[in-house]
Amino acid sequence: MTTLYVDGVTFLFPPGWTVSKYDDWSFYRNRFIKIPAGLKALDLLAIAPDRTAWLIEVKDYRMHRRSKVISLPGEVMRKALDTLSAMLPAKINGDVADETMVSSQVIAARRLRVVLHLEQPAHHSKLFPRAIDPADVQLKLRQLVKAIDAHPWVVEINSPGGIPWAVQ
Repeated sequence: MTTLYVDGVTFLFPPGWTVSKYDDWSFYRNRFIKIPAGLKALDLLAIAPDRTAWLIEVKDYRMHRRSKVISLPGEVMRKALDTLSAMLPAKINGDVADETMVSSQVIAARRLRVVLHLEQPAHHSKLFPRAIDPADVQLKLRQLVKAIDAHPWVVEINSPGGIPWAVQ
């Protein structure tokens, strides 16, 4: 089992999965991010044994409210596109074996899935309101990423929606 900690959330992936924190990649940090377009990165890449590539973004607003101007679905769409655009250059020009292996597996995937893991306060309060409607985000995200994944997921610890890994 592979365990990764991302932005206040612990992910537990089953045996046989390949999982990587893409925004920590040397290729992304030292080369790809320097392209003047201001490219962004998703948090996790996970490849299931059935060759489904899962593109996972994690947002934890339990302690701090969202302050970005761009819409949340727009941000996830942009990060998904930017991450996918890095896979071929990472495969061909990458210097780290694990990164080139993961990028090769993403390129060879049979299916792409987009997941937004969205944590908000469990209870609504004035200090920490539950201001983002996951169903609304999922609908808007579906419209934006349908060429990548016609059925993206918006999940949280208390509502995992059938994702094939565990979250704590």
